[in-house]
Amino acid sequence: MPSYTVTVATGSQWFAGTDDYVYLSLEGTAGCSERHLLDKPFYNDFERGAVDSYDVTVEEDLGEIQLIKIEKRKYWYQDDWYLKHITVKTPLGDYLEFPCYRWITDEKEVVLRDGRAKLPRDDKTQILKQHRRKELENRQKMYRWKEWHPGFPLSIDAHCHSELPRDIQFDNEKGIDFILNYSKAMENLYINRFMHMFQSSWSDFADFEKIFVRISNTISEYVMQHWKEDFMFGYQFLNGCNPVLIRRCTEIPKKLPVTMDMVECSLERNLTLEEEVKQGNIFIVDYELLDGVEANKTDPCTIQYLAAPICLLYKNLENKIVPIAIQLGQKPGPENPIFLPSDATYDWLLAKIWVRSSDFHIHQTVTHLLRTHLVSEVFSIAMFRQLPAVHPLFKLLVPHMRFTIAINTKAREQLICECGLFDKANATGGGGHVQMVQKAMKDLTYSSLCFPEDIKAKGMDSKEDIPYYYYRDDGIKVWEAIKSFAEDVIQIYYESDEVVCEDVELQAFVKDIYMYGMRGVKASGFPKVIKTREKLAEYLTVIIFTTSAQHAAVNFGQYDWCSWIPNAPPTMRCPPPTEKGTVTIEQIVESLPDRGRSCWHLGAVWALSQFQDNELFLGMYPDEHFVEKPVKEAMAKFRKNLDEIVSAITERNKNKKLPYYYLSPNRIPNSVAV
Repeated sequence: MPSYTVTVATGSQWFAGTDDYVYLSLEGTAGCSERHLLDKPFYNDFERGAVDSYDVTVEEDLGEIQLIKIEKRKYWYQDDWYLKHITVKTPLGDYLEFPCYRWITDEKEVVLRDGRAKLPRDDKTQILKQHRRKELENRQKMYRWKEWHPGFPLSIDAHCHSELPRDIQFDNEKGIDFILNYSKAMENLYINRFMHMFQSSWSDFADFEKIFVRISNTISEYVMQHWKEDFMFGYQFLNGCNPVLIRRCTEIPKKLPVTMDMVECSLERNLTLEEEVKQGNIFIVDYELLDGVEANKTDPCTIQYLAAPICLLYKNLENKIVPIAIQLGQKPGPENPIFLPSDATYDWLLAKIWVRSSDFHIHQTVTHLLRTHLVSEVFSIAMFRQLPAVHPLFKLLVPHMRFTIAINTKAREQLICECGLFDKANATGGGGHVQMVQKAMKDLTYSSLCFPEDIKAKGMDSKEDIPYYYYRDDGIKVWEAIKSFAEDVIQIYYESDEVVCEDVELQAFVKDIYMYGMRGVKASGFPKVIKTREKLAEYLTVIIFTTSAQHAAVNFGQYDWCSWIPNAPPTMRCPPPTEKGTVTIEQIVESLPDRGRSCWHLGAVWALSQFQDNELFLGMYPDEHFVEKPVKEAMAKFRKNLDEIVSAITERNKNKKLPYYYLSPNRIPNSVAV
């Protein structure tokens, strides 16, 4: 009688093992095996991290094994089991891999296909077609779209983390409990001692140092020492944690009536302002999105304020970007003066602080929340709904969706919900952040997620003209590495553009993203269908880059750049100045966040800047969803390309006082998970 050797690998996560009854059956082209009992309670098989082997004898040869059925029956209490993969050795000595990498819960039967990736057109037998269809039907019942707020990209239909499908929950929910993490962060930073003075002001700038944690040779300490300087102010638009807003100014807008007389002392080339614009030396950052957004009113004891500044910057003869004019509102007029470097010291400093505060709000809500977290959740939900586990694009994308839906659900539960943690310290809390996302949706376009295209559209693509834009330089390298990897995988499975067009599951995936994520807005530029391998490579690169590199670039520098409170105030307690010559140091300190909000802010940027335990970085794929040799070779090539980027960035950063490492692949997690 033919005998098959079945090897079962259990995950190493906490509580991954099981003491339940486990049954297995094999289904091949020539028939099915009987249901075999592999393990009984207390047999000590299927323990965490274990690899267990069994001999399964059958009456007759089953032919080519197509499916494995695993059944877990409860013995005493709910005992989930994380099954990594099963290997089957056939009577002929062949080995078949059956990836699983998911939790088996309740008393359900799980049916696995072997690990060879297959497009819909590759399935010839009815049993495989039916399995594929049934898997998606079940997934579409589990992963449902829901509108969290009108005008937002749709999100997962779950009120809390515990309602999510088990496979996408965090292994340890305490690890992503925002309240717990913020409290822990404040304890670690020794700032809880200030919380009893919640609404009291600091005495002066030096007073902020009482909650500032010095870590030798870090960017944060350099920021604290140099934050008042125009160079540091301008540098952050290129390489801070929000390096996406600056653009080359091609024409001074009418709403910013800057004259040559105002800025002449800042220009260094003996050119007029108009000539400097034509030569490409003038840049602009416009916070128009904040205009009309309501400031936080959740605390009646503290009035909070927002502004919508316009900042004009200049590339000087040292190729440094420095500010030359700031208007704190969108409408010019006597009560909205244009502040200049030639103004009184505190006038100019307060104007820059207002810009830094506005930048913080756009960063947190638009750059970070909307354009990485919420967009990545759209990609994740669409993937689970439309791509079965056997599809090559599911295998390619699933590592980049790890924990994304979970972290966003937890954020909606605790962080950005009504009366959540976001309200405690931020002027855009209490509903302002919702208004901002709704307004920012009009600028969320497909082309703006194509990294090189977006950089070029902003006029920021020239290395010669703008030599110190490391976000751009490193981002392009990582983008190209990801795109090359995506192209390699596409070449393996899609032999022509016609095959791309015929892939109904791919087209359903793309349509889901357009219809539900982008709300079917034609102006978003998101494709409804994909017809070529070239366009598919770009589309996959957008997804992987957004979920990995773009999130890393705008998330993990938050403590570096925002822990010194005056450099990134989360709220302002006095309105923007309406005239020059009246600002005092006391007024600036009174405008900055009080002690309690400063503490919450510091705890937040610390917690958000930490990597997850057991983080998986770009190019690390320990879960072997792919079994084919050509794909593994493509992965090895991808890792080699990433290693070369790491080496180049490491070499560049040597001896730099302000190293830029947020887009170094060894610091880019695979997915949005924090």
